[in-house]
Amino acid sequence: MTHLLPAFFLPFFGFGFVLYFLPSIIALARSKRDIAAIILLNFFLGWTAIGWVIALIWAVKTDAPMVAR
Repeated sequence: MTHLLPAFFLPFFGFGFVLYFLPSIIALARSKRDIAAIILLNFFLGWTAIGWVIALIWAVKTDAPMVAR
């Protein structure tokens, strides 16, 4: 019975991993300009609710067009 426990918890671990890095995944999919900053914020402060929400909002927000001078 104990050999089945890792197989039972693997989907939960995978789902938690994807949920934790959801802001980074969204930023990668949308080719954000500040992708490195979003990934770092998500990696280091994603365990806090505030850090995760800020990274998610930043990943979903549209980039302002760059002004050429």
